[in-house]
Amino acid sequence: MWRGILVFLLLAVPATAHARPRQINPIPFAHEPCSVLDGRPCTPSYCSPLEPGPCIPEIDYPTGQNLQLTIESVPAEADRARYQKPDHDLDTIGDLFAELRSCWSPPSDNARAGMQMSVRFSFNRAGGLIGPPRFTFATPGVPADTRTTYLKAINSSLNACLPLKFTGGLAGALAGRPIAIRYVDNRELGR
Repeated sequence: MWRGILVFLLLAVPATAHARPRQINPIPFAHEPCSVLDGRPCTPSYCSPLEPGPCIPEIDYPTGQNLQLTIESVPAEADRARYQKPDHDLDTIGDLFAELRSCWSPPSDNARAGMQMSVRFSFNRAGGLIGPPRFTFATPGVPADTRTTYLKAINSSLNACLPLKFTGGLAGALAGRPIAIRYVDNRELGR
């Protein structure tokens, strides 16, 4: 019996002597599989000790409770495909964003280079707006008439697209959820 204990101690001591504490990956939301039986912290996950193999983390990405989108008046060459209107009913958030991007037409009079304006609104199941878009931000130092011009352009661009044609699944997922859009007028005006 003493021989068995000695063999056990000889095998256990080198294994723990060489073991280094494992560092946590500092990259946020790194997909680092771990087991529920590991004695180390790992990425948050939902798994069971009865499942075989490592647990793959289910990440709750920090998107918040609203949907955010930036629309530029002149998209970059790499982003031009994202500004094409979908030729089918809107089934994904990407389809919705592409539709909203394709609807935007910036004002031609009283425009200002570098102007940014943000609005917030929600859709109903039928693809219409629940109330008018609410103005949440404008570039500081811009006159009130310029802000009004941009807000009218935003309202008319959205109204020209409505009602949006959602699939049943997207309509149920989007109805009543706030959408925040930042419009950026990056045109070179006055040239």
